[in-house]
Amino acid sequence: MRAPLWPAVDPGSSRAPLESDLLVDLLVVGGGFTGLWAALLAARRDPGRRVALVEAGTLGWAASGRNGGFVSASLTHGVANGLARWPGEMALLERLGRENLDAVEQTVREYGIDCGWTRSGELVAAVRPWQVAELRELVEVSGRLGNEARLVDGDGARAVANSPTYLAGAVFPHSTATVEPSRLARGLARAAERLGVQIFEGSRVEALRDEGSRVAAWVVTGLPVGSRHRWGTTETSQKSTPVREFTVRADRVVLGTGVFPSPLRRLRLFTVPVWDHVLSTEPLGDRQWDALGWKGGEGISDAGNQFHYYRTTQDRRVVWGGYDAHYYFGSDLAQRRMRREQTEKRLAEHFFTTFPQLRGLRFGHVWAGAIDTSTRFTPFWTPALGRKVVSVQGYTGLGVGSSRFGAQVALDLLEGAQNERTRLTMVRRPPVPFPPEPLRWAGIQLTRSALARADAENGRRNRWLRTLDRLGLGFDS
Repeated sequence: MRAPLWPAVDPGSSRAPLESDLLVDLLVVGGGFTGLWAALLAARRDPGRRVALVEAGTLGWAASGRNGGFVSASLTHGVANGLARWPGEMALLERLGRENLDAVEQTVREYGIDCGWTRSGELVAAVRPWQVAELRELVEVSGRLGNEARLVDGDGARAVANSPTYLAGAVFPHSTATVEPSRLARGLARAAERLGVQIFEGSRVEALRDEGSRVAAWVVTGLPVGSRHRWGTTETSQKSTPVREFTVRADRVVLGTGVFPSPLRRLRLFTVPVWDHVLSTEPLGDRQWDALGWKGGEGISDAGNQFHYYRTTQDRRVVWGGYDAHYYFGSDLAQRRMRREQTEKRLAEHFFTTFPQLRGLRFGHVWAGAIDTSTRFTPFWTPALGRKVVSVQGYTGLGVGSSRFGAQVALDLLEGAQNERTRLTMVRRPPVPFPPEPLRWAGIQLTRSALARADAENGRRNRWLRTLDRLGLGFDS
């Protein structure tokens, strides 16, 4: 089936679009994890606050419902990336990340969110000899930063999951949980609504205007996602639904638009959409499940530059993604990019190389989604319109967990709070933007090729990658 696994498991319920002008204290733009966390946290902080969330499509339909369901404690896209950028703050960042993951788990339990939450930790597997030394260093550094981690040999790695490709592994028993992301999104929405948050689907914010004490958001309904509209026109959508226009006025605004073009045009060079592809097997039979030997539900990834990530589900499927990430010229987000048969075949080949005992198993779901990638691989925050608006984006594949932290910091900034979160260099300084086309496309393709070459040459980074490292730039998913 050429559709994501998660929405098929939990289709959820639709919500009506905006039907009138609105006046609120806080407007949240975007119904992915960032927006849902912002709405829920805002309502919890101030129960009397009028909060509305508007989503152009349906809740969690994009990256928030198309990922592999890993909830990581890392706020920095891994220890190595964080140390390269903020070495003096890394211990604090790791502690904040652990606290954030604990808070996600507490919320799931408090609101009884049925999302398959499993706090089973992570294995990072070495599948090439050069990766073993890197994992040893990773474990040592992680321990110094307060994380529980241990290095295991090949037998120890295969005790987690039975793959002949494993040479060693780094085990992080508490750093990661797995979830069914669509159900998590729906559960967060229901929790927010119980606290009085109004949620509107099919309602797209086209522009923001500073009105002094407030911000006016121009909202359009009746349009398919990805279409364009000009204020005051009378065109209709492809479904012959009348296009309607409304204004939401808000004291404060959180923008959680993710990979999609921001209403703040100056932010559009700070992220690129990276298409990531995922396969999900059919449920395994008893013999297949026993042969797999993966009973703990750990999240697993390998230690390459081009890496796979994979996990099991409660109904004994294996979800397998990553490795072959793609950027298309002009930041193309067209739906045709959701299928790439060459990548799907390559992922399937790699799956059976990793688990040859499952050869012949069918893949029940195949899908792709676009990741909002920044040059530093971590989220960034941008105040605008007299600090009445804060945008957060650029999670680069780890947003299922760090989106809560992103939303938390966005609310802090809107409130003018001074705390250990808002004083972080990661929060105060933006990443370097990507260059405009055609340099953007050429640079990303060169980087992808160099990363593949590094994997093939014992991890050695060529002059191009070393230059990017010195400049603090990169490309990843």
